[in-house]
Amino acid sequence: MSFQNKTVFITGASRGIGKAIALRLAAEGANIVVAAKSVEENPKLGGTIYSAAEEIERAGGKAFPIQLDIRNEEQVEQAVQKAADTFGGIDILVNNASAISLTPVEQTEPKRFDLMHDINVRGTFFMSKACIPYLKKGTNAHILNLSPPVNMDMKWFKSHVAYTMSKYNMTMIALGLAGELKKYNIAANTLWPQTTIATAAVQNLLGGDALIKMSRKPEIIADAAYYILQKPATECTGNTFIDEQVLAQEGITDLEHYAVVPGATLYTDLFL
Repeated sequence: MSFQNKTVFITGASRGIGKAIALRLAAEGANIVVAAKSVEENPKLGGTIYSAAEEIERAGGKAFPIQLDIRNEEQVEQAVQKAADTFGGIDILVNNASAISLTPVEQTEPKRFDLMHDINVRGTFFMSKACIPYLKKGTNAHILNLSPPVNMDMKWFKSHVAYTMSKYNMTMIALGLAGELKKYNIAANTLWPQTTIATAAVQNLLGGDALIKMSRKPEIIADAAYYILQKPATECTGNTFIDEQVLAQEGITDLEHYAVVPGATLYTDLFL
C-alpha cells in the first residue's frame, strides 16, 4: 500500500518516536499532521511542532503543525476537523502521546495519576473517537497505539501500577476498536519496542545517559510502524505487535544499526 498523499495524524509528533514515524512516512509521500503541545522549545526535551514540520517537509512529505493538548476534547475535535479540511481527510491515526511516572501507590500523587490517565487513556480514547468518521472514508485506514501487550505478571503492577494501568488501557482501546471497526474496514493495532528507545523520557525520567547507551534509536519503531500501516486493514487488525517481530516478518533480522551504541548490551523494555 502506498502512502503517497495519505494523511497521517500523529499525536506527540514533535519529537522522539512520534517524529521518527512522521519522518518515515513523509519519506513515502504522506501528509503528516504534527499534533503536540510544544510550540516553544524546552532544552531538556527539544523540538516543537514547527521544527518537526520543517523536517517532515525536507523528508518529502507535507506537514500541518497544530498545537494540541489531547486532554481537551474540544481541542481534539477542532484539530481533527482542521486536519481533515487541510488534507481532505484522515487515513491513519497514530496515538503516540503518552505520560509516564514509574511510582508505587504510596508515592503516586493524584496529579500524576490524572496526567497519565488523561493523556494515555482518555486522550487516546477521544482522539480515536474524533477520527473515526474520517477513517471510515479513508484509504486502508489504520489506528496504531504505542502501547504494550497486556502481560498480567505481577511484577509489572507491583512497582508502578498507575502507569501500567494506563498503558494497558491504551491496548484495550485498540483491541476494542479492532472489533468495533472491523465492519468499516478500519484496522486497530498496538506497537511496542523490545528494548528501551532513546527518547527524552528515557533520558530524563528513567535512566539518564546510562540507559540511553543501552537503547535503540526511535527509527526502529518508525520502520516497524511503516510495515504495519502498509498492510491491508481488512487483514491486519487486533494485534499487539513488538518491533523486532514485525521486522523479522519482513526478513529484517540484522538490527545492529538501530543501536545507539553498536555492540552494547540492550535493555529490555517494560512489560516484556
